[in-house]
Amino acid sequence: MSETTTLNLWQQRLGTVPETVWAETDLAVLVLADNDLTELSPRIGGLRRLRMLDLGHNRLTALPDELGELTGLRDCLYLHDNRLTALPETLGRLTALRYLNVGENPLAALPDALGGLTALVELRAQRCGLSALPAALGGLGRLRELWLRGNALTGLPASFGGLGELRQLELRDNALTDVPEALAGLPRLRQLDLRSNRIAALPDWIADLPALERLDLRWNPVEPDARLMAALEAKGCFVLC
Repeated sequence: MSETTTLNLWQQRLGTVPETVWAETDLAVLVLADNDLTELSPRIGGLRRLRMLDLGHNRLTALPDELGELTGLRDCLYLHDNRLTALPETLGRLTALRYLNVGENPLAALPDALGGLTALVELRAQRCGLSALPAALGGLGRLRELWLRGNALTGLPASFGGLGELRQLELRDNALTDVPEALAGLPRLRQLDLRSNRIAALPDWIADLPALERLDLRWNPVEPDARLMAALEAKGCFVLC
């Protein structure tokens, strides 16, 4: 088998993963999405040449620790739309992974171990019941996109000031009453989505974000003052409120 070997079992109504899959140790891409899977064998840890794994749209309630043995994963890991209540700490071993989607799971919390995903460029954790984020995520120095819609966040850790590559941040449909101060000074932040929160005022520092191009404040009880709006518009920032 070549390095680009793909096994696509999308929407095959499997119920369980055939044992023959675990013998395909040369697989680079494995798609098991939308198969009504309720469990995942620890044997998945043997597929160490995988670059991409799609487990989305299933009924998984837990993941084996052996998932952390897939250190070849460097493209995408899809875990969204399952029934996961926790993520294994071993995910922190996936130091080459660039895209992770854990959205639409009743997680309630993300593990500190995710701070070990130092190559991560995009993280999606929408609608996960999160009320806070671990400070360890502030160490994701290559992160460019962070999608957090539909949680219950009231703030962000101060460590998020270290996300120097962050371009896009979605905080729509959370419980923020202020724009998180942890974002002050982020050098590359271009798009900030704060729709449907409880924000009543904007901090002056928001006009100092050097790369900000779009600020979405719709469905918040905020009325930005004219001076601040003029400063944002003068730098070319499109404000929706």
